[in-house]
Amino acid sequence: MRTLIALALLGLFAATANAAIADPKVLAQFDLGYVKCENRFPEMRGHRDEAYLSLWRIKADAKASAELDKVRKSAKYKKERQLAFKSMDKATGPEVEAKLKQQCQATWAEVGRNGGHTRPATAAASGPKAP
Repeated sequence: MRTLIALALLGLFAATANAAIADPKVLAQFDLGYVKCENRFPEMRGHRDEAYLSLWRIKADAKASAELDKVRKSAKYKKERQLAFKSMDKATGPEVEAKLKQQCQATWAEVGRNGGHTRPATAAASGPKAP
């Protein structure tokens, strides 16, 4: 009986995590923030899906990337991206910049913890660093 309950809870958790991963609002907000990170830290370029999936502790593979591409093509994602862009455009100032830098560093560190962004040590040394 306990095993059955544990399996049911595990299945519920997995379903909830997968639903959150494909949430157009969350993905749109992440994508816009990640573009700013890519502009600041060139070594982050080309690792958007890997970074997003690593936040959910999911290994980036073709299936996961295809799911994200499908969400990005949806009308709901496009609407959420426009809304997020409008709200991000209003946010400026040194506090916002400091927070963005911190978020970029944390995202990049999470990718590294999940075995991503293999690059030479010299590139790693120039990457996003803790303040």
